[in-house]
Amino acid sequence: MVFVKVIKNVAYFKRFQVKYKRRRECKTDYYARRRLVIQDKNKYKTPKYRMVFRRTNRDIICQVIAADMTHDRVITSAYSHELPQFGIQVGLTNYAAAYCTGLLLARRVNKKFGLDYEGNDEVDGSYYSVEDEQDGNDKMAFKAYLDVGLQRTTTGARIFGALKGAADGGLNVPHSDRRFPGSKRTGEGSQFEADAEVHRKYIFGQHVADYMRQLSESDEDAYAKRFSRYIKFGVEADGIEDMYTAAHAAIRANPDRKRSSTARGYFASDRASAKDANFTYPKKRFNRKKLNVAARKNRIKQKLTAAGIESIPKLVLKR
Repeated sequence: MVFVKVIKNVAYFKRFQVKYKRRRECKTDYYARRRLVIQDKNKYKTPKYRMVFRRTNRDIICQVIAADMTHDRVITSAYSHELPQFGIQVGLTNYAAAYCTGLLLARRVNKKFGLDYEGNDEVDGSYYSVEDEQDGNDKMAFKAYLDVGLQRTTTGARIFGALKGAADGGLNVPHSDRRFPGSKRTGEGSQFEADAEVHRKYIFGQHVADYMRQLSESDEDAYAKRFSRYIKFGVEADGIEDMYTAAHAAIRANPDRKRSSTARGYFASDRASAKDANFTYPKKRFNRKKLNVAARKNRIKQKLTAAGIESIPKLVLKR
């Protein structure tokens, strides 16, 4: 008989503890959160700010969050579905859109706290840190730590597009250029060399433009199917870089949210017309006072009169 060691015996299951609910749902990495949230004891009410990046199938979410005793407080937020207000109608989840969303978040944070950090105006894909501009300024740059959640931090991920946009926008986010697009290992160990040209190509959506040119020459039907929204809005491969350049300038000029009076949200259709300035919602009373028999009969009589019914004939029951 071959000896088989029982690993998960009764004693194992008696000591087994399930993970937290949000960890089982793949929403929170508590191992990383503990290190991102806990602050020194001698720094009372001085929270660590986190730059949170989350991505869905249709949207990119960037937020600056501070942890409180009972909940998290969102300081400022930016979403990629706001980019059409700045001239980007298509490709709201690619690397270039992630960069624009991070840039929008940084400009809103600086405007909210009155910070004079313009960041990096010349977007060439090279490494930039706002710490170099702190000398001579009265206020320190806003510092936030990158919170990626449970996402894989692979080289060229869209997480680092938002990180680069926030850094160029004037946020102090501690990082290196190791995981930017084009970064390669130079030799043994952890030595990496970044490629600024490749990174600039991704920031301005040139990887999408190259694929558009390739597909339009090889398969027109696939091009019309995969880039239908680009065709709808008249976005061509040669004009993608100009579109993102204009969006960067528009975000820096005014990062505030622009919302029309008829808008109802990202996933809802607009209203037919704007509401009047003097419009007030009718007051509702959910704890209606109980009515006696006479009041209920009078209420029914008023309803019948309003409906044009003068009287109801009595029903004669025959036995």
